[in-house]
Amino acid sequence: MIASFFALSSYWGAVVIALPPPEDTPEEILRGKMIIEARSPIDGRFLTAAEYAQLQAQLQEAPPPKLDPKIRQQIFLLRIRKTLLRFFHF
Repeated sequence: MIASFFALSSYWGAVVIALPPPEDTPEEILRGKMIIEARSPIDGRFLTAAEYAQLQAQLQEAPPPKLDPKIRQQIFLLRIRKTLLRFFHF
């Protein structure tokens, strides 16, 4: 009885924040917004919609060069290792 009283009384003093901060834009508004800028998939800089469409057309005409198969294999093995380390901590 006393232990449950102390457990409940410790939760009464905790501050609960259930709402997002007021400066956070709601998702419903963001979904309705038109996207007028984008980021470059190459270097991450901001582009206008026209520049982004032009870059996408250029990338489809001449795709970026492929990685060396040895490097691809190394990346694949590193990803497998990372996944295994999540499950087996050795």
